Amino acid sequence: MERQPFLSQPGRDYGINNPGYIPAAAGTPGGFLPPPMPTFPAAQPEPALDQPQWNIPSISENTARDALLLFVKSKCCYSSAPAKDGVITNMEAFNTYRYRLDTFTESRSTEWSHEPYTGQTVDAYAQQPPGPWDIPAKTPQFFLDDKQFIKVPYTSSVKPCHNCLGIGRKPCKDCAGAGNKVCWVCNGSCYRHGNDRCTHCSGRGRENCSSCHGQGSRQCDICNGKQQLLVYIKLTVKWTNNSDAYVVEQLSGLRVENLSKVSGKELFRDTQYMVYPLSGFPDTSVVSASQRLVSEHQGKYMQTSRILQQRQIIELIPITKVTYTWKGKSNIYFVYGNEFKVDADDYPATCCCTVM
Repeated sequence: MERQPFLSQPGRDYGINNPGYIPAAAGTPGGFLPPPMPTFPAAQPEPALDQPQWNIPSISENTARDALLLFVKSKCCYSSAPAKDGVITNMEAFNTYRYRLDTFTESRSTEWSHEPYTGQTVDAYAQQPPGPWDIPAKTPQFFLDDKQFIKVPYTSSVKPCHNCLGIGRKPCKDCAGAGNKVCWVCNGSCYRHGNDRCTHCSGRGRENCSSCHGQGSRQCDICNGKQQLLVYIKLTVKWTNNSDAYVVEQLSGLRVENLSKVSGKELFRDTQYMVYPLSGFPDTSVVSASQRLVSEHQGKYMQTSRILQQRQIIELIPITKVTYTWKGKSNIYFVYGNEFKVDADDYPATCCCTVM
């Protein structure tokens, strides 16, 4: 029987033509399929309602001190004396806004795949395969990344294994197919010491290959010795939460990247199929960020994937700059986020270990 070409060979395919699919070679990235144009008008985003409550209470001096004590306790070599005995002289609030836009998308890609043939259903050419976006997939919870692999119906066929050429076995690489190797004890000399014959190889100078048990070949690891492969188009459905955030600049001195590790007071949440840019928010930079990110997300992700849901969230992140004195010297630290995280780069007693 004439052998069919295989996609594992560069530039070749499995000889199956399925309209609507442009699968990539087995094990290679690619084959991404843009979603079809909607057959009905997309729902228009609804303007979000303004939120009247934008304030957050300042933390107390006791809360600031307790936060610093907890921070010091987490450091093995920090002395707690400054946190306990330091005198707080000033507390200044630098609360800031964080706007986040999440766009939950579904993308689909295809590639040729194969598995050992053990009697599975062969349905290629039985009828036209469904379109890649017509195949049902179970959507996970919104805004959580997930992935699903689906065998495309009516694309499965049986082919001889391309790795072993349909034999089911491959020459052993360890012994080059000989089934035996030079004895490692006598190094092929047949003797160990003087005229003492090598007991390990019984004086033959060679020993059976342990990898192939002396057979000279090993079971093919592609078809598992079955000689044939079930070849099919594999559809990968990928759900991704694409997230971007904007933090309003604050002049406290706290590094902005620290804020990515904490949460704030949620002031506003809007979840729709497609959200509408904010309007009427007190901070105009947040409004501008919303307009920019909504436009970017909808323009970018609609080209390569299907948008399933969007949400935009505004948080007010508490930041308090605390100034205190200890042993006559002024120091500062920051308490930020709902978790009361502390940043204290200039803590005055960072090493209390004693070398004996």
